[in-house]
Amino acid sequence: MVSISDTELLPAIVQHARSGEVLMLGYMNKEALTATLTSGFVTFYSRSRQRLWRKGETSGNTLRLVEIRQDCDGDALLVLAEPAGPTCHTGRPGCFFRDLDETEVSGPVPPVAILARLADRIQARRDSTPGESYTAKLLHGGVDRIGKKIGEEAAEVIIAAKNGNPAEIAYELADLIYHSLVLLEQQGMTAEAVWAELARRYSSS
Repeated sequence: MVSISDTELLPAIVQHARSGEVLMLGYMNKEALTATLTSGFVTFYSRSRQRLWRKGETSGNTLRLVEIRQDCDGDALLVLAEPAGPTCHTGRPGCFFRDLDETEVSGPVPPVAILARLADRIQARRDSTPGESYTAKLLHGGVDRIGKKIGEEAAEVIIAAKNGNPAEIAYELADLIYHSLVLLEQQGMTAEAVWAELARRYSSS
């Protein structure tokens, strides 16, 4: 285990355990690390308040611990966590939403994290009525309705590729990915099952 002296503070980068999205940066001392491991919820040491604070202790937007890794020198931590609600106090999913010119940027870091956001949005639509959203209509329609759409979207991807139009290919592939995520939700599966299978193939290739 990483060694922290009684007075030492280590930077702790918090990353969404499923999407890989960078959420925030905090600091941990020995007490904060112990509290995090013991409670299962990410706890930091507040330099301004000079005390421990559990993320979400007032807002309810906690970070459930999944894993902690240390860097090669043992002087920084990577905290993989599942957020309950937005991580940033501004109400945004993560704290890194401005560039150096103070311009707000909307996409997650890394961009592929949008897949997890989309999967979460689809899951939230499961309890909606069919008239409330297209996603709810698909979910209530079952595997036959969703499967039909996947077949249609796959054919449109092929047509777009035959046309050699990059923008069209991206558009149609986005439709195919979305409908595939809806199928996973309808089947009670998560996208992580697919990522795990891809990882298995990668490691064995």
